[in-house]
Amino acid sequence: MFEQVVKFIQEIYKTNQFIPLHEPKFIGKEKEYLAQTIDSTFVSSVGEFVDKFETKLAEYTVSDKAVVVVNGTSALHLSLVLAGVNAGDYVLTQSLSFVATCNAISYCKAEPIFIDVDKKTLGLSPSALEDWLEINAFIDELGQCKYKANNRVIKACVPMHTFGHPLEVDKVLAVCDRWNIFLIEDAAESLGSLYKDMHTGTFGKLGALSFNGNKIITTGGGGALLCNENYYIQGKHLSTTAKIKDDIFFFHDQVGFNYRLPNLNAALGCAQIESIEFFLKQKRQLAKEYEQFFKDSNIRFFTEPKHCRSNYWLNTLIFDSDKEKNEFLLYTNDKKVMTRPVWTPMHKLPMFSDSICGKLTNTTWLEERIVNIPSSVRNN
Repeated sequence: MFEQVVKFIQEIYKTNQFIPLHEPKFIGKEKEYLAQTIDSTFVSSVGEFVDKFETKLAEYTVSDKAVVVVNGTSALHLSLVLAGVNAGDYVLTQSLSFVATCNAISYCKAEPIFIDVDKKTLGLSPSALEDWLEINAFIDELGQCKYKANNRVIKACVPMHTFGHPLEVDKVLAVCDRWNIFLIEDAAESLGSLYKDMHTGTFGKLGALSFNGNKIITTGGGGALLCNENYYIQGKHLSTTAKIKDDIFFFHDQVGFNYRLPNLNAALGCAQIESIEFFLKQKRQLAKEYEQFFKDSNIRFFTEPKHCRSNYWLNTLIFDSDKEKNEFLLYTNDKKVMTRPVWTPMHKLPMFSDSICGKLTNTTWLEERIVNIPSSVRNN
């Protein structure tokens, strides 16, 4: 079966050469916009494409506003700062995630609490979240959610839309609202994905996007914060070193961050987002072909959850065992077809190994079985 999979992927991409997991495609006005940026000499964080890219993102996601920053991690960090996450606070999240989520929590000197995911979405489980809170948390007289064991504040929740597949974010939001917990969506991988006809990253008060080179659209490096007008003003201020606007004098009114996206990167983003619907169509067609190929196989192809339109950022296989998964990884990579396992769960990494965890049954089960296969837009 492994040989058949490799041949099928080679046929899809019409090559026997190395096939990457996900590479960027530049089919629009990228060179034109970059040339305009260079000609203008405004290549850093001041320039017309920065504002244009924010407007295009807000319009596309139907978000009130967008703040563009240098990468997805900085978007997550900025979100946590805006949410008021302080040193010693707890942030609920999933262990089946990329390390950036927990790194951003650590930048705030806060600590993650790991909640299980659902097999049907690969994202944070609302029922596991509710169950953990019922047993371990309480609301104090000030309305703050606190951890029973030490009275420390549980300030925020950061679920992730894994591989571009939306989780049941409305249910997670309902739990967070009941417990006075600030919801921040890690939508780094899910630009173009919808849950119940709403774009991921727009359910919570804040949502973070990524435009890394391997995402559905890229700015080289880059990220964005989806938010309302109030958070936009605060986020833009903090991301530009908290400088008070003045034509001559320099004055900063608080500790800020040098997170603003450069104009060069924003120019690339403006061109890329003009092609996103084409990219989505191509990627969803590729997913259908994979689904058809694997339908009579003992290898399961993961399909978008109910009520969702997924961008199928990384196509995902689920094997029967860890042994079979590892054999597939070794075979395919030896044949120059790039495949990768899911990330090592966060609670197994040395810097988060002492973190509080709920029951992570599904997390462990999925870690032993998930493989991502080539998912690039094809050259048609």
